Amino acid sequence: MEAVILEIIGKLPAGKSVSSEEVARAAEPEHWQRLTGHVRATARGLARQGRITVLRHNKPADPDTFKGVYRLRLPTDDERAAALAKAAETPDIELETPGENQ
Repeated sequence: MEAVILEIIGKLPAGKSVSSEEVARAAEPEHWQRLTGHVRATARGLARQGRITVLRHNKPADPDTFKGVYRLRLPTDDERAAALAKAAETPDIELETPGENQ
């Protein structure tokens, strides 16, 4: 699921976002509803690492507390720095710098 999310948002123009439904449909077109929980969990992990931004009402949301309908996009430099700083304070979150594992 991580690869699907990163592939889809990586193709978007800067500042554009994608819905969780679009990600689930890309991964499994016929039975996408079963994947919505997996999309959310994966998105939370990627957002904690600073690799994506979760949006609620078109504003960045805390990946640990957001609820309801959300969208995903690539983070701005400021959002990535904030996510990495928060992750550094939490020892169980794995940090990844841009360009790693690509």
